[in-house]
Amino acid sequence: MGSTIAETTQVEVVPTTAERWPDLEALFGKNGACAGCWCMWWRLSRSEFKRLQGEGNKAMLKEMALSNRVPGLLAYSDGLPIGWCSIGPREQFAGLERSRTLTGVDDRPVWSIVCFFVVRPFRRRGLLAELVRGAVHYAQQQGAQIVEAYPIDTETPKLAAKKLTGVGGYMGIASTFRALGFVEVGRASETQLIVRYTIL
Repeated sequence: MGSTIAETTQVEVVPTTAERWPDLEALFGKNGACAGCWCMWWRLSRSEFKRLQGEGNKAMLKEMALSNRVPGLLAYSDGLPIGWCSIGPREQFAGLERSRTLTGVDDRPVWSIVCFFVVRPFRRRGLLAELVRGAVHYAQQQGAQIVEAYPIDTETPKLAAKKLTGVGGYMGIASTFRALGFVEVGRASETQLIVRYTIL
């Protein structure tokens, strides 16, 4: 079993504001984390995403960060960016709002966690949990009462004993959310959950 983040290093999770844009840019690299996505898949309609993919997406994410509209959170270890989590009010994510499978559970206002990106040396070491904790804390600071996420459930019969490949777990892993107190409130599919954490 690999060591966890807590056993090996200190991690800081902070909002991505203007001064941290160079760190986010460095973390995502020339490919924008995944084929020019720049974490805009859920923020745009599908037609907009296709039109802007690559530099257009990067420009939109950069504008958000430079205007301090906080598109998400960065995780640091020893001063270097090692991970990312996209979070915000659900209504900010046009792709999510228009999704036929991830439809709103009810009319209650929620903050949505939609994406994670972790550099290779820090994968499978507990950083996902650190990012989720940071996301809940940040949402609470902004007045949120419910935080929602859409992770893959690797414990379903369809995925049991299978290893996720590529970006398969980019919306998170259900077991991590369960361990942090999130509860299932719906399913988008056999393998994808809708989970919520209620801030007391």
